Amino acid sequence: MKITSYGGAMEVTGSKHLVEVNGARILLECGMFQGRREESSRKNRALGFDAEKIHTLVLSHAHIDHSGLLPMMAKGGYRGPVYATAATRDLCSIMLMDSAHIQQRDAEWLSQKQRTFVPPLYAPEDVQEIMRRFVGVPYEVPMPLLSNVRLTFHDAGHVLGSAMVELECKENGRTRRIVFSGDIGRKNTPILRDPWEPRDADIVIMESTYGNREHKPVEQVDEKFAAIVHEAYDRGGKIIIPSFALERAQEVIYALQRLEMKEAIPVIPVYVDSPLTVNITEVFRLHTEAFDKNFQALMREARDPFELQNIRYIRSQAESMELNNLKGPAIIISASGMCEYGRILHHLRNNCEDPRNIILIVGFQAHHTLGRRIVERNRTIKIFGVPRELNAQVRIMNEFSAHAGRTELIEFAKRFKGRAERILLVHGETEAITALQADLASEGLDNVSIQEESVPVET
Repeated sequence: MKITSYGGAMEVTGSKHLVEVNGARILLECGMFQGRREESSRKNRALGFDAEKIHTLVLSHAHIDHSGLLPMMAKGGYRGPVYATAATRDLCSIMLMDSAHIQQRDAEWLSQKQRTFVPPLYAPEDVQEIMRRFVGVPYEVPMPLLSNVRLTFHDAGHVLGSAMVELECKENGRTRRIVFSGDIGRKNTPILRDPWEPRDADIVIMESTYGNREHKPVEQVDEKFAAIVHEAYDRGGKIIIPSFALERAQEVIYALQRLEMKEAIPVIPVYVDSPLTVNITEVFRLHTEAFDKNFQALMREARDPFELQNIRYIRSQAESMELNNLKGPAIIISASGMCEYGRILHHLRNNCEDPRNIILIVGFQAHHTLGRRIVERNRTIKIFGVPRELNAQVRIMNEFSAHAGRTELIEFAKRFKGRAERILLVHGETEAITALQADLASEGLDNVSIQEESVPVET
């Protein structure tokens, strides 16, 4: 057995992990790299392997850093199946098409402004081709994947439809179990079920995004969020929230609803300015099977958790542009989550220089993204190539994070102590992944290694 990572190794984006067993080539994830424009273009145009030689593909969840290059597989000649949960399939049909359209618009904008044409990675027809290959698989239902390989999905509790991947592989008369964590969710979040707790595995491929950081308790979300809303409201400012369209936006809206019902915040206009978020919220309403018991009970009471007293879901560009003229307090939720593209750039451009405003960061920001520069509070940031003063207040709420924190990651890995032959750490920046490896070693896990990009690991 051989495992090679072609992305998501010593970084938190562009996940692609190739498992070779019994002559079969199984690709786990096919994510888009997000970062500096030139580096992203270079990395995303080279998969690192021949798409035609992949036998089957397994997808843990729909986030673009895990799914965003699936159409490149179709474009490169891949004609095998894509196994995912039904919710992940439905989300990908929206998110990948949105990605194709964004690339097309960006290419047109660059050619007009800079007179250089950078072709999109893929076109809508490539999205349609790969979507025809999706096979929806329920949680906890073992399924033959290939000869001598069986797949089981387990709930990862990260985002709607997210899964941990279990592969049972027979090779040379021996059966071994691989567990790929995907992105591990957190316990006690308000919408999704808690993540699956595995008991045994021979090989573990494990994420380490927050390997060196703890999250504050989920229970503190409402109190902290209410304080931020009051802070902006009292100054007459706006709260600009760059949000991942999948999961994070829905969690923020639901938190606002809880605060409204407790009368913990004033009634304030909320604008969800992201057609993708609007569409994804509709998918949430279709997949109640993925929710925890409390959230299911809420929806049975005929209460819509994604509605507020004064909320407006915006689709058209004209409506989005009207927000530039907003006066007085308001909350604007818009994509993308790392501030690299989409309508959020226009809202940041129009609001980052006003000290009355707050930019509220509710998700992880990778190196070399605009979101990371905002988190680091650079005095000047570039938006559409134009320097802007960052005078707005910056607030960070990692309580909204959908990723397990340091302690939760350690507890996950300890489940395999004395059982797993190897634990391979992926999907983490250098500081996080090395800190997690050291912490696991101190817990007596001496079989933990850090996966390097394009370096095969024989097991």
